[in-house]
Amino acid sequence: MQRIPEPELMDEPEQARAYAHADFAEPHQAFVERFHQCFPGHRPRQVLDLGCGAADITIRFARACPECSLTGVDGAAAMLVFAHEAITRADLDDRIELQQARLPETALPPHAFDTVISNSLLHHLHDPQTLWSAVTQYAAPGAAVFIMDLHRPDSRERAGAFVDEHAGMEPEILRRDFFNSLLAAFRPEEIREQLAQAGLTSFRVEAAGDRHIIVHGKMG
Repeated sequence: MQRIPEPELMDEPEQARAYAHADFAEPHQAFVERFHQCFPGHRPRQVLDLGCGAADITIRFARACPECSLTGVDGAAAMLVFAHEAITRADLDDRIELQQARLPETALPPHAFDTVISNSLLHHLHDPQTLWSAVTQYAAPGAAVFIMDLHRPDSRERAGAFVDEHAGMEPEILRRDFFNSLLAAFRPEEIREQLAQAGLTSFRVEAAGDRHIIVHGKMG
């Protein structure tokens, strides 16, 4: 099945609200745990979360790594409204800074982050090199990079089955977005080609469950 791109931003207020209020505890906590499995002994200090959305992973990462400060970047103003609220509720305003920016146009300092993370941003980008260029630009030498995204299934029917299995009880707007995101996602071999083009050939691409891919490695 060929990739079908979807809108780059999740900036509809109802869309942002549904996403912010959905229960992603299991996959988001797994994201944090898998990071530590991939980088044992790494102690994050300055963390960049690209496409932070409503900041649930950002907050979970902050709690798991109490010595770090985080910068979350997202292009959707509607999503960042909920991110600000969640960070305040978590009492993490002093450790998490948010920036509204649409890659590649940001005010971030180059090569300033010893850790770069991103969840479910890659499939939103019409040009995937936007993400890999940002990683190259903002990650410090030796930085740990951990990216997680969806895996495009073989057919629309399989995508629909994933929606029924993993989001069967969610609101229709989330079911719609999940289906469209599956169709917009990349496959492992496509991501490897992207990494080769970006000069990030040391990064590993692995399956994570039945519908996710993780990409991880350290900057040279």
